Amino acid sequence: MAIEFPRMPLGDWIEGGLNWLTSEYSAVTRGISRLTQTGIDGLNDALMWLPDWSLLVIIAALCWWLANVRLAIGAVAGLVLILNLGLWDPMIETLTLVVIATLVAVVIALPVGIAAALSERLYRAIMPVLDFMQTMPAFVYLIPAIPFFGIGSVSAIFATVIFSMPPAIRFTTLGIRQVPTELVEAADAYGATRGQKLFKVQLPLSLPTVMAGINQTIMLALSMVVIAAMIGADGLGSEVWRAIQRLRPGDGFEAGIAVVILAMLLDRLTQSLRKQKA
Repeated sequence: MAIEFPRMPLGDWIEGGLNWLTSEYSAVTRGISRLTQTGIDGLNDALMWLPDWSLLVIIAALCWWLANVRLAIGAVAGLVLILNLGLWDPMIETLTLVVIATLVAVVIALPVGIAAALSERLYRAIMPVLDFMQTMPAFVYLIPAIPFFGIGSVSAIFATVIFSMPPAIRFTTLGIRQVPTELVEAADAYGATRGQKLFKVQLPLSLPTVMAGINQTIMLALSMVVIAAMIGADGLGSEVWRAIQRLRPGDGFEAGIAVVILAMLLDRLTQSLRKQKA
């Protein structure tokens, strides 16, 4: 006869913890929600205010300056296709969410990655946490976002930041740890302080690796922003979700192609920036 063990009420514990956090820190979450929504609305309105052709020119010039004329031509062709499909405004909304989520994720990730690179104890403590964060299914991050911030773009930002942050932490830690010990010892020999070693030796040499982590963060942020349409996020993800609900595969593929174009554009731009920093 099989031995029956009592079921651990893990789900009840997690739900109780979330309920306690939302009730105890509701004022904090409301403040964060208002601040985040203000940032989303401000950036979105600024990008929407620009005429379509002027934003095309700005993006093309940026691609030409950071990379080459081929990327500029490809960017213009892709954006013109998005404009022709009537997905310009959803693309702007998606870009806004990706930019804000990436900025927040990088602002949190860089100090954590630097601290983990300089502290072996913190490094050992944070690596299992990052493993957990990266193996957790993306949809799970949508669950705690709703009780904290409700339905909408703020919850999408919250879930996207948590989901996209681990690569930036990992690559920052990796880049600093891969700096040759001879250079660090030479800095010590010249009497450099800990801050001087970090900002004049370790960070400049690790910058290409750090930029690779930021590139991965941007890609993960874009994928999560699309998924977050399930909890009310605006943008191309909502177009895909609407097409699924209405059984319109053509509309869904059009929105998906727009996501691919935006992803390729952001990826090529960040890769070009990384090569310039190398």
